[in-house]
Amino acid sequence: MLRPIRTLAAAAAALALVSACNSASTNGASAGGPGGASGISRGVSADSIKVGGIVSMTSAGGYSKKDTDLGARARYLRANAEGGVHGRRIDYLGAEDDGQDPAKNLAAARKLVQQDKVFAVSPMSSVTFSGADFLEQEKVPTFGWGTLPSFCGPRHIYGFNGCLVPSPGGTLNQTWPEGIAQVLGGASGRSVAIIANDSDAGKFGIRTFQQGFASAGFRVAYAKASVPATAVPSDWSAYVKEILAADGGKAPDAVISVMQTPGNIGLFTALKRSGYQGLLSDPTDYDPGLLAKDATRQALDGVYVLLQFQPFESADPKMAQFKADIKAASGGQDVPLNMHMLTGYMSADLFLSIAREAGKDLTVESFQAAAQGFSDTGTLVGDRALPKGQKDSFGCGALVRLTNGAYEVAVPFACHEPIPFT
Repeated sequence: MLRPIRTLAAAAAALALVSACNSASTNGASAGGPGGASGISRGVSADSIKVGGIVSMTSAGGYSKKDTDLGARARYLRANAEGGVHGRRIDYLGAEDDGQDPAKNLAAARKLVQQDKVFAVSPMSSVTFSGADFLEQEKVPTFGWGTLPSFCGPRHIYGFNGCLVPSPGGTLNQTWPEGIAQVLGGASGRSVAIIANDSDAGKFGIRTFQQGFASAGFRVAYAKASVPATAVPSDWSAYVKEILAADGGKAPDAVISVMQTPGNIGLFTALKRSGYQGLLSDPTDYDPGLLAKDATRQALDGVYVLLQFQPFESADPKMAQFKADIKAASGGQDVPLNMHMLTGYMSADLFLSIAREAGKDLTVESFQAAAQGFSDTGTLVGDRALPKGQKDSFGCGALVRLTNGAYEVAVPFACHEPIPFT
């Protein structure tokens, strides 16, 4: 019988954990650490694999990644419809809401492991990942958007499109700088201002994109992680004043915002009202739902949005499959697509792909062994390879632009040679 989660009929009903050969070993396996009697791992029974998620469903600023949960659910539902993973159905518990609060993020991780006893956490999507050390310590395979340093290095934590904020010795994805250069007709002689929230993700974003844009040939005139992460400024004038004078007293050719909505809305509106005529770009506002309000639609009109996956406008058969899966998970209703759905979907997809490679005897050890030699091609995020993806990004992406209330592909999906991160 399928387990109902919120309003959707989703993954299989939770069964008592049993040993692969003897149900009497259940208690020892489920109560212990990653492994148990006869090699059975926490969260794995003869019939199911228990998985949970951690997502910023709510936030103090009103921003929500809740559709990440829907995307993951859609992928797990299809996996179950196809027979599961070596006969085991995915028992997806849904996502815990961390509210973008570090304490809640850690609490969610502890709950999923210690109380719910999941085998894996997929997806994990938030601007904070304070639960990373705990999940790594407990050897819990974890999948999400690799925009935080915790996705770069730990053995059990994976970015669905690789590591996007590597440590020195890793590489940087050049999709954004190369795409902006293509739009502007080249980077030579062009200047950019990069702005971010005052958060871990924002600081790392500034560090990486500052190097990336400079390596592509841009002059980085401004690079600050200065916007409060927990409250959207009511007055953007100080930020706009600094940006407009950043390039030797004049405005830069492009403003690159590493922030999420609603910060981008306020900043872009203020820049446009100031008369700024340069290029505006961000990595988060590919969301038709944002266009329902006139003010939001006007703020984002003309903005170039970075994607690290195939655009929804793509004719790729895998995109058609994604759309069909989202519709099925939404009860047969057509819903506006957004990038959070893709984040959850591809996090789940990478987990499922590795789990299949691990074989019938699924344990943390067999899963990790499969991950170390995993690779595939032609996915919605390009070619994937591990453990490369725990140090480097997969290097692919596109730019879309909002024009007259509709998104259009400005720079087609392509893979770029990454650069060393220093």
